[in-house]
Amino acid sequence: MTQNRPKIVIFTDLDGTLLDRVTYSYDRVLPSIEYLRQTEIPLVFCSAKTRAEQEVYQRKLAVSHPFIVENGGAIFIPHDYFPFPFDYHRIIGDFSVIELGTPYERIRQLLGKVKKEGNFHFRGFGDMSVEEVAEETGLDIELAGLAKQREYDETVKFDVTGEEVDRALEEIKRAGLNHAHGGHFHDVMGANDKGKAVIILSDLYRRLWGKIKTVGLGDSMNDLPMLSVVDIPVLVQKKDRTWEGISLPRLCKVYGVGPEGWNKAIKEI
Repeated sequence: MTQNRPKIVIFTDLDGTLLDRVTYSYDRVLPSIEYLRQTEIPLVFCSAKTRAEQEVYQRKLAVSHPFIVENGGAIFIPHDYFPFPFDYHRIIGDFSVIELGTPYERIRQLLGKVKKEGNFHFRGFGDMSVEEVAEETGLDIELAGLAKQREYDETVKFDVTGEEVDRALEEIKRAGLNHAHGGHFHDVMGANDKGKAVIILSDLYRRLWGKIKTVGLGDSMNDLPMLSVVDIPVLVQKKDRTWEGISLPRLCKVYGVGPEGWNKAIKEI
C-alpha cells in the first residue's frame, strides 16, 4: 500500500451477510478474513446482535477491532486501540464504550405501554424464554441466551401481519422510539442507528491514519443507515437471490447470498 493511498476500513453486518441467515455459518468467508488480517485492514462488526453475541464471533474469527452493537446502540473499542484520547461514556471490561442508544429497560417500558394501550399482538425477546428465542431464530440454546442479553434495543416479533403491524409501528414511533426491519424481526430502539455509529468510528480512524476509504456490507433495510454513510456501499443477495429494495448512489449489488456474496465483494474490493 503506497503512502498516499487511503487505508481501507470495512464495516459489516453479520446475519445474512457475513453469517448465513439460516445456519449462521461463516466457513465461506474465512479465507477473506485471513487476508484482511494479514493486510491489517480493520473488520468492524456493525450488527443488531448484542455485545455478548458479537464477542463470540470476535473470538471465533480472531477479530480484535472495535464493534458496533444493537443497530448502533453502542461502539465497543478495545483499550489502547487508538493511541490518542477520545470521548467515551464508560468502561466495560476491556472496552471503552461510546453509548448512543436508549437503555433497554426504558425501551421495554415504552413498548409495554404501546402494546397495552393498542392491544397489539407482538412479543419481544424479553418476553420469551431462551428456548422460545432459539426456536424463533434457529440459534442454539447458548447463542439464544446471548441474544437475550440486550442493552440498547429490543427485537420484536409480530404475531399478526398487515394493517395491525403498520398501526403498531406508527404508535411505536409516536412513543418516541424508532424501528428497523432486519429480516425476520423488527428492531426497536431510540435515536441511534448504524450510520451514526459508523460516522463516529470513521472519524476516529481518520484521526489515526488521515485518509481512509470506508466499505459497508449488508443485506437488509436495517443496514441502510450504514450503507448511506460509507464510501463503498455493498449489498449482498438475500436467500431468495434478490436484493433488498435499497437505492443509493454508488451502491454495489453483488451476486451471491450472504457469505458467498460477502466473500466475492471483499475479493473484488
